[in-house]
Formats: sequence, structure tokens, C-alpha cells
Amino acid sequence: MLFSTEDGFKEALLGVYTRCAASDLYGKELSVGTLEVLAQNYSIATADGLRYNQTKSFRYTDPNFIQRKDNVWKGLYNGIVNCNLILQEIDANQKLFSGDNYRLIKGEALALRAYLHFDALRLFAPAFGVAAGAPAIPYVTTYGNRVTALSNVSQVLDAVIDDLNTAKALLEDDPIRQASYRIGYPTVTDTLQNTELGNSQLFLQNRRHRLNYYAICGVLARVYLYKDEKSLALEAALSVINAGKFMWTNATDFLAVDDDKKDRIFYKELLFGWYVPGMNVAYNVEWFQQGAGGMYLEQEDTRAIYETSTVGGTDMRYTQWFNTSSVGSAYISTVQKYRRNTFSDSFNANLHYLMAPGIRLSELYYIAAECTYDTNPAHAAALIDEVREHRGIGQKIQFADAAAFRRELLKEYRKEMYGEGQLFFAYKRLNTAIVGLQGTLIPASQNIFNWPLPDDEIMYGQR
Repeated sequence: MLFSTEDGFKEALLGVYTRCAASDLYGKELSVGTLEVLAQNYSIATADGLRYNQTKSFRYTDPNFIQRKDNVWKGLYNGIVNCNLILQEIDANQKLFSGDNYRLIKGEALALRAYLHFDALRLFAPAFGVAAGAPAIPYVTTYGNRVTALSNVSQVLDAVIDDLNTAKALLEDDPIRQASYRIGYPTVTDTLQNTELGNSQLFLQNRRHRLNYYAICGVLARVYLYKDEKSLALEAALSVINAGKFMWTNATDFLAVDDDKKDRIFYKELLFGWYVPGMNVAYNVEWFQQGAGGMYLEQEDTRAIYETSTVGGTDMRYTQWFNTSSVGSAYISTVQKYRRNTFSDSFNANLHYLMAPGIRLSELYYIAAECTYDTNPAHAAALIDEVREHRGIGQKIQFADAAAFRRELLKEYRKEMYGEGQLFFAYKRLNTAIVGLQGTLIPASQNIFNWPLPDDEIMYGQR
């Protein structure tokens, strides 16, 4: 019955986004949660009230990690199976749709299916550069109860790219591509600055809260880079950068004293993000806190990440994302990146909605820089410097060779995407040592980078 009306298809699609924003996926574990713990981005008290210390030490036999890891797998494939249900029904019911909604819904369902498979691959299988032909994950494209055979790493990436390119073609006429669609804050009423709420159809508003045309291009850049197809990754990244749709966040918005005038997450730079109702309490009361109950950083570790004694002395992210206070004889940094001025979930508590970033403009500059380095190191440096300049760093990036460039790039990933779940994937893709707190190097290891498949998947899937 759900698929007997256009509204039913809309509800089914939005239901996938809602499922993905739950705490076992992008609402926590794949944003501020497990992935950031593995990337060594938090201090955790010995009392370990949230039970993540074993995860931080990469002990994947720990029951708490196993439960979270298995829930990630089940959550990703729950989203995939619901995408497949939409895709199974939509072509036969094309006559139900008005305007361009058939193409939008089908394109987004394909893009979501690709996005979720790609993250399952990045979690549970070797990186392409390590073992392209290794058995990886099932790429599920049908709705049913038959077991799907494992594809290898390269086959999964090809399937992800195929789905994304099909989705991109379907979203050629995405409303976000119109010149009249101007990105801005929902609380700003000046229509010259923001038209994201301007469409009379609620379903067509806030396109950046869904996998829109530009978000698909950005994800393609991410996937092509993972597959080491740098020319295609560069092309996809530049298609977004050169479109001019996404503007750098004004420093006045980022530095605003009044919380209701403040943008802590560079909202206008998000190509796509997950709307997470309840984020304010879940993150700022239950997750980011000092002592035994949550995640924090020692002040010296925060300063080391943002290089405040050298190039990062003027880095706005350090001053705006962390609040330092004394606890006994220690100085502790509490993460403020997702803090609101009230514990209300209404968007007008700040300049923007409660969002967990999915992919942002600055990542495309990093991708373009990495793809450019071999042929034009100076231009690669300029791309990174453009991001740094918009974060308050005037000093140019310095590197002597390719290895130094990679180290500096990973530093920038860590600074820019702190609390967003992307740094661990960068270490894995490059098969390089993880930089722990106090600068400790944790050697690259497939035992760290590749999560074990769930026992149920091994048993019932006959893996």
C-alpha cells in the first residue's frame, strides 16, 4: 500500500535517511563515535564509563566493540534493503509521480545504496591499494531473502561507481543546480542569501539534507580516490569546486559570540549531511564531557593537533571547537563543535539545523590536492592553503617530498574533520600509521583497519 502513492515513495525514501541518522550509524558511531575513537581523537578516563577504552586499543574481541560493530553492519544493510525495496517498485509505478520526483527519488535511492555499501566496504574489507582482489562484502541489489555472494574489493567499488553515475544522470535537473537555489542558513530571511526553503513543496526543500547532485559528485570523488583513479577523482572534485554553489563560511558567523548567530560546523560548506534530532543532548551531555563519563582531550593534545605553537596559532577551529578548563592540576579540552545554545532540537537554537556532516567542500580541496601533487606540487599546496586561509591560518603549508606532503595532508584532515568519522578511513586508504595522542605512531595493520564480519553473517551467509 505504501507504494501505491507518490507520498508513499517519499516516506520510504525519507525513512532510509532517518534510519541512517540513528545512533548506531551516522547519528553517532560513524560520526563522533567508534571511528573517531579508533582514529585516536579522544582521551578516555580509566573508569571508561562509555566502554570505549578497549576499542581505542583496537581490541576487536571486546564484547562492547562487537555489539557496536555488528549493529553498524545490520544498520547499513537495513538501509540498503530499504533502498532496494524502493528501486524494486518505482519503475512499475512511474505514472504516480509529478514533476521530476520519479527521477529524484530513484536517483537518491541509488546514491544511498552506493553510499552505504561504500562505507561497509571501508569498514569490513581491505583497502583497494592493499588487496583489490580480496573477498569483501555482498553488494546487494535485490530485495529478497537469498544470500548474496561476496564481491571482491574492486567489484564493490565498480558497483558503487556505477550506481553513483546512474544516480548523477537521474539528478541532472536537481533543484539545487538551479541558479535560483542559493545556499544559506534557515534562520536568515533575506532571500538573496538563502532560498533553500523557497520551494512550495516541502519535499524539494533543503536539498543538502539529502544526497543531491553535488553530493553525489563529491562522493564520486571520494570513491575514485579510494580506487586510486586520480584523474576521475580530480574531475569529480573540480565539478563541485568550480560550480561556485558552495561558499566558504564567513569568519563572523563562525566566531559569533551569540550562539543563535553562530555556525560551528561550516554549515554552508556542507554538500550533504545527516539531520540528527536529539543530537544536542546525545553529543553534548552524554558523549563530549570530562572525566569518566565521556570523551575529551588533554589541552596539550588539542594544541598538538592544531599546531598552536607554530602554524596554528590563529586557527579558528581550535578556539571555537574546544573549551578548556582546569580539572585538578590538569587542563582539559571539551569538544564544542556540535554544541547548541539551548537543548532544544529546533533549528533556531543556532544558525542551522542539527547536522552530522556527510561530505563537505574542504574535503574536495584535499582530494584535488592529492590528485594534483604528482604533476603540480605547488598547485596542490595552493589548494590546501585555500582551506587553511579560511580557517585563519596565513602561513603557507610546507613539505619537502611526497611523504611529507602526505603527513601534512593527514594533519589537515584531522583538524578539519574532527568528530566527523573520516580520518580513520584516510589512514586506512593510505595504509599509513595512525598518529596517536602525544604523537605516538601506531603502525598500519590490517588487523586494525579491517573489522571482522559479524558471526551471524559468517554463519548464515556461509562466508
